[in-house]
Amino acid sequence: MSTETDQYAAEEAAVEQIRAAREQIFSELSKAVIGQQEVIEQLLLCLFAGGHCLITGAPGLAKTLLVNSISQIFDLEFRRIQFTPDLMPADITGTEILEETHDGKRKLQFAKGPIFANVILADEINRTPPKTQAALLEAMQEHQVTAAGVRYPLEKPFFVLATQNPIEMEGTYPLPEAQLDRFMFNIWMDYLPEDDEVAVVSQTTSRSNQPIQSLFSGEDVLRFHQVVKKAPIAENLVRYAVRLADASRPGRPSTPDFVNQWVTWGAGLRAAQYLVLGAKARALLQGRPHVVADDVKALAHVTLRHRILVGYRAEAEGITVEKVVDQLLKTIAVPGA
Repeated sequence: MSTETDQYAAEEAAVEQIRAAREQIFSELSKAVIGQQEVIEQLLLCLFAGGHCLITGAPGLAKTLLVNSISQIFDLEFRRIQFTPDLMPADITGTEILEETHDGKRKLQFAKGPIFANVILADEINRTPPKTQAALLEAMQEHQVTAAGVRYPLEKPFFVLATQNPIEMEGTYPLPEAQLDRFMFNIWMDYLPEDDEVAVVSQTTSRSNQPIQSLFSGEDVLRFHQVVKKAPIAENLVRYAVRLADASRPGRPSTPDFVNQWVTWGAGLRAAQYLVLGAKARALLQGRPHVVADDVKALAHVTLRHRILVGYRAEAEGITVEKVVDQLLKTIAVPGA
């Protein structure tokens, strides 16, 4: 009985910690990053829910600075891997090297690659061949690396943020749909509004960088994962998330006509799972003990945009995946509305 009471008290403390975390994190991040509030919140939701994240944005938007700053706040080991056309799988996972032992003999030893950290920034993942992409994505899924038949578990928590540059697509290797599906969110990072850009230019040209203070630990993040999973959600909201994902699939009995016309490939089961998990994290981060429909709706774009493939007809008519998601949100009935 006392064990259950202790566990309940620990979970209640973690819920309170998440509620208080939002303002603390934004305050600390403001030392290094200006603006991008929505991007930061979506990254935090991914981190608290235990998902991996794809960030799409032009170069020079401080993606590395943002991810590095978040890893400092959570006291997590950060590594950045620049994906290039000549990057090999062993360059990120590690490889066996021949070393001399203390008795003069030689033995193969596994040298860990840069993937053995808590937060990995996979910079421009679409610039490396599929074989190397697959090595990273396998590690994301299995949370381990296998070399010469031996499994090496990765550090926990393990969080991958992969970036894609939407310009200069020549010579790139776009991720196939099955691999895109492994990312919880696809976050679009845009240029800052003029006032924020003026603030960035003014501050970065007049003062030194301020150190980021650690507010949490890796153990806190692991506790957040458990608390988010246990957050209550009504069955009709889970059904709403499932219907949003199902309605994006062409050729189904309940598929709307515009999906059959515009979409060639829809979202799979993971979309609904991540919609629910993200909605739970959003509710807790915003200080609510339960999920509401707006939590699911707010995450529809970041969860669905990389899981829906529009067809030639949609492209010819100027229909983007964002418009398809907007139309889905208008078409699928919201519970309780």
